[in-house]
Amino acid sequence: MSRSLFSRYALWLALLGVAKVGLAQLPPTVLPTPGAWRGQIALQGQIVPFNFEVETTNGQPKWVLLNAGERLVLDEVVAQNDSLKVLAHIFEAEVLVKVSPGGLAGYWIKSVAGREVYRLPFSAQPGPRHRFFPPSGAAAAQVNGHYDVVFSSGEGKTTQAVGVFEQRNDLVTGTFLTATGDYRYLEGQLRGDSLFLSAFTGESAYLFRARVAGEQINGEFWSGKTGHSTWTARRNPAAQLPDADKLTYLKPGFDRLAFSLPDLDGQVVSLADPRFKGKVVIVQILGSWCPNCMDETGFLAPFYQKNKEKGLEIVGLAYERSPQLAEAKPRIEKMKQRLGVAYPVLFAGSNDKAAASASLPMLNQVLAFPTTIIIDRAGRVRRIHTGFAGPGTGKYYLEWVEEFDRLVAKLLKERG
Repeated sequence: MSRSLFSRYALWLALLGVAKVGLAQLPPTVLPTPGAWRGQIALQGQIVPFNFEVETTNGQPKWVLLNAGERLVLDEVVAQNDSLKVLAHIFEAEVLVKVSPGGLAGYWIKSVAGREVYRLPFSAQPGPRHRFFPPSGAAAAQVNGHYDVVFSSGEGKTTQAVGVFEQRNDLVTGTFLTATGDYRYLEGQLRGDSLFLSAFTGESAYLFRARVAGEQINGEFWSGKTGHSTWTARRNPAAQLPDADKLTYLKPGFDRLAFSLPDLDGQVVSLADPRFKGKVVIVQILGSWCPNCMDETGFLAPFYQKNKEKGLEIVGLAYERSPQLAEAKPRIEKMKQRLGVAYPVLFAGSNDKAAASASLPMLNQVLAFPTTIIIDRAGRVRRIHTGFAGPGTGKYYLEWVEEFDRLVAKLLKERG
């Protein structure tokens, strides 16, 4: 990893960890023990294990979720009667637990527009650092490498993916890339010929379980309260997805993008405004609820600060779970504050993909959040990239960053 890329990524991690929320000191009765913890979420008859650390400064704890090297800081921790409430970073989710000598017990709660959608049992114990099983050294199976993957839902829908796994003895990290994004940081273990992977981000809980048979892996995937699919993977060093620059495109007869949408204060912003005239403009289609959008925003926020004086503008179009600006505004503002976003983010309406597509009728479709549209100084659309391969994808992320840097630098040098 280059020095500049490492610096950008380090800044992104630092932005995730900012903790200037001014919470009052918590009473000792609800303070969990500092140090390593192993948590569990019960969903659909399965147990999703994960690891986190509790750090305490001046009586104020924060949780650090650990997934394959990522350290995601949850620093909004408050006492609620005899319980502890931990807010899930920028997302509309929380953990509500009671603290006892034996550990933590309570619920992981998901909400939409301030209304609870579901809650699942949550528990945690201090001390263990393993995820599924204590490490046992060498593994009987080998999964290191790249795989062609097909996910199949109970309704018969299939999704193509690329699986990327790294193995050290019996410990495994990796992710799955799809045309609309990736599954971020997964961590787990091989036991015999069985593969176990999980992740918990506060917003999502994932469990993958599979059987390894030579070059093929067959398994199941559970997420949240109802998400379930089967998956099959076959080793292929050349595994790849469809070209992400060709999935979303301008309809025939169009070479420009146009929109007029309100900012968070209700003022209408248009690409025709003087702010954007003669500039290279990146239009980010996103949602504050979207983990892949968080990853992309974590990259774009410092990129904008570095390049804005060179003639770069970025504008976000936020498609939210609530179709009302008043309900969506606090979520978008929190995302901007947490990720250090200095460019405007406009409210674009509902995150329903059909509604999003209708709001930008010059596009063939809005297939994924995020989608990134790059516009040159003359106002012409030069590239539309569907989805985002985040830092958890390793070389795919590095390749995207290199190509993105090269294209934007080229456009900034062009005359309008």
